[in-house]
Amino acid sequence: MFETVIGLEVHVQLNTKTKLFCSCPTSFAEHQNTNTCPTCLALPGALPVVNKEAAVKAMRLGYAINANVNHTSTFDRKSYFYPDSPSAYQITQLTKAIVQKGEVFIDLKDGSQKRIGMTQAHLEADAGKNMHEGNHSKVDLNRAGTPLLEIVSDPDMRSSDEAVSFLKKLHSTVRYLDISDANMQEGSFRCDVNVSVRPKGQEAFGTRVEIKNINSFRFVADAIGYEVQRQTEAYEDGVYEQEVNQETRLWNVSEGVTKSMRGKEEAADYRYFPDPDLRPLIVTEEMIVEAKIMPELPDAKVKRYVEELGIKSADAHVITSEKEMAYYFEEMLAQGAVPKTAVTWLTSELLGRLNKAGLSIETSPVDAKTLGTLVAKISDDSISGKAGKELLDHMMENESRDVDALIDELGLAQVSDDGAILDIIDEILAANPDKVEQYKSGKDKLFGFFVGQTMKASKGTANPGKVNELLKERLG
Repeated sequence: MFETVIGLEVHVQLNTKTKLFCSCPTSFAEHQNTNTCPTCLALPGALPVVNKEAAVKAMRLGYAINANVNHTSTFDRKSYFYPDSPSAYQITQLTKAIVQKGEVFIDLKDGSQKRIGMTQAHLEADAGKNMHEGNHSKVDLNRAGTPLLEIVSDPDMRSSDEAVSFLKKLHSTVRYLDISDANMQEGSFRCDVNVSVRPKGQEAFGTRVEIKNINSFRFVADAIGYEVQRQTEAYEDGVYEQEVNQETRLWNVSEGVTKSMRGKEEAADYRYFPDPDLRPLIVTEEMIVEAKIMPELPDAKVKRYVEELGIKSADAHVITSEKEMAYYFEEMLAQGAVPKTAVTWLTSELLGRLNKAGLSIETSPVDAKTLGTLVAKISDDSISGKAGKELLDHMMENESRDVDALIDELGLAQVSDDGAILDIIDEILAANPDKVEQYKSGKDKLFGFFVGQTMKASKGTANPGKVNELLKERLG
């Protein structure tokens, strides 16, 4: 039996207005090489200046994950030559990072939580982007110098499920904190996965393999699954020493395999040394106060939803998985929607329709205020659940936001007036005297027939509870 050991290095692109060491904008998808200046192009004589906003956002994550936020941190140069790095080095934080020793709690399938330790989170400058077209390669340096927060976990994960759960929790956290848009397609949230296997019970780690730059949760799970199988089979075949080397590999999506990229460098290979152009970063009291201003985070929301609103833990986790969904849910409650009913209409009715239409909660044609009002109308018996679904279907296709006007326009108001319902019931009973006699002689199942006929005659607008109550009186 073998045990998997996983650690992650997550690169989060901070959503600052300007780059880490200069005033160039960080806007995405601009024309190539327009967001550049002498500093981010590493031209002689240009000097870096630390972006205060990036430091505050790094600190905010530190406080959110119960980490040590160092009031003094330093910058180092990591030397390597690659076309997308104009300086031939990266400015990073090796010796003393701004954030050290934190923790993230992940949710396991059995409902429990597991603590994943955080080694550190350090600021560093992103590289540019290489583009390969046929026999030519081009370099776009718009991204060079964009602030990154590299978050390094402890090797505490033991399965791909735990790794993905950790990534999802971290992804959700940075988005709640509004320190990054964490758009995986655009590369603002990507990770390197360190994987090794060892015989169960062995304390020493196996040979660590790093899989670089994976930008989707599914690819992370697939890459780990393949690499664990490759290393395990090498152990079982007696060729572990020959086939599993400390190296950097890439995940080949089309083939579903990892492929060797290069031998894994050690710290000495990068010739780290203190950056001579940057003084130590010393945070001020003002920065500390600003960094500690943060919203309610996912775990706290789950706890509040379960304890105060009485909804199921599983539902609370679904709603808080995205900040947009949590804020949508809370706006529904502000419109008078009952929490448990709001959960059903958000997670089942609305999300089902959005998924079918290929839309997200952010692009929903039905906003939270409108759906909250609709759900409140169901709860106070103004409309039935069936009418609510008809209303929601109509609003998915049309732009109307006035729930009351739509109820009148579509004739969906629920009838709860005793007199109006009794008139319908009396007509049904008068038209079916034989069935009335059969019911009174013991055929109780005919009660459903009378309910159905009453609802049909009212075109579904009669309050079902009232129908049942009044029918029992009439047939009593």
